[in-house]
Amino acid sequence: MDFELSAGQRKLYDDIRDQVADRFGTSAAKAGPEAARAAFTTAAGTGVAALCLPPEVGGGGLGALDTALGLEAFGRACPDTGLTFAVAAHLLACAVPIRDFAAAPARDRLLRGLATGALVAANAMTEDGAGSDIGAIAATARQDGDDYVIDGEKSWASNAPIADVMVTYAVTNPRAGFLGVSAFAVPRKLPGVVVGEPLDKLGLTGCLAGRVRFDGARVPREYLLGTEGQGAAIFQHSMAWERACLFAIYVGLMDRQLEMCVAHAGQRRQFGRRIGEFQAVSHRIAGMKQRLESARLLLYRACWLLDRGGDHVEAAALSKVAVSEAAVANSLDAFQIFGSAGYLNGGGIAEQLRDCLPSTLFSGTTEIQRELLVRGVGL
Repeated sequence: MDFELSAGQRKLYDDIRDQVADRFGTSAAKAGPEAARAAFTTAAGTGVAALCLPPEVGGGGLGALDTALGLEAFGRACPDTGLTFAVAAHLLACAVPIRDFAAAPARDRLLRGLATGALVAANAMTEDGAGSDIGAIAATARQDGDDYVIDGEKSWASNAPIADVMVTYAVTNPRAGFLGVSAFAVPRKLPGVVVGEPLDKLGLTGCLAGRVRFDGARVPREYLLGTEGQGAAIFQHSMAWERACLFAIYVGLMDRQLEMCVAHAGQRRQFGRRIGEFQAVSHRIAGMKQRLESARLLLYRACWLLDRGGDHVEAAALSKVAVSEAAVANSLDAFQIFGSAGYLNGGGIAEQLRDCLPSTLFSGTTEIQRELLVRGVGL
């Protein structure tokens, strides 16, 4: 068992980290669609939007572990975690199912745009009555000639306000339960696709999210992903990649955060001493390091299993819980170490805490992951 990264993997990490650091020196303020789109395009120019896409469409052709390393480097160097999340969701929840299930020629046309950032994708699955429970989806799609007519509303779609294509899920056979759900890659320009205003969120402000309504949207059959009734399986496939790889952006964030805390504890003085000399502070930092490295190893293992085609469901659930809970706990510790300075916007610590909080919700809540884990142990 070799825990050492190869020279190629180290170069991948370093190249992305350096490119991102050059382009994103400071966190962006809460951005409107135009600024968010510009930031996304700039990020895509580093290759992070194409890591695991096929080389023939401009992608990096990487597996899950190397994709995670690239996203970790992105999260390490970019102070705008909302932007890193926007790109990772675009790649893993949208481009991956298009890569693996779309039919030619739509597949290659879409992937070429997604790889460069010329096209931005949004994952429109969540509804007011359906989140973790994909079987409760109310949106419908009926076949009409060579088209599908989609009706329904999605309550939350990250990237939607700037997206060009929506990966969405709708019921094509109400009598078949989860086997009656189908997946589509819907171009935004089609009549009947209506995107709402950006939602006012607590954090991840660099990733705009909005509601999406399909009002009799006629979607050509070429945009069906897989076959009718395969939507639930396609969604789980994309979630496997998302749960294994996306949380690498938080490993990168925790690396940067730990460095900030060590520097602050070495400079800030109270009672005539550097605060890092007090065990109340130094032991917090030790705990942050322990959580970070434990989460990193579980994430790498989940990606390694995904690459090998092994049973990765439990490993991804373990990784997702470990990384998200570590990110929240470490951000609370960083907040305590920085004190009142950490409560100020613009210094990074307050933003990190806000941006880490939703990590326990998206890609399947912590509670859903624990359900997967208890099933795995036989309960």
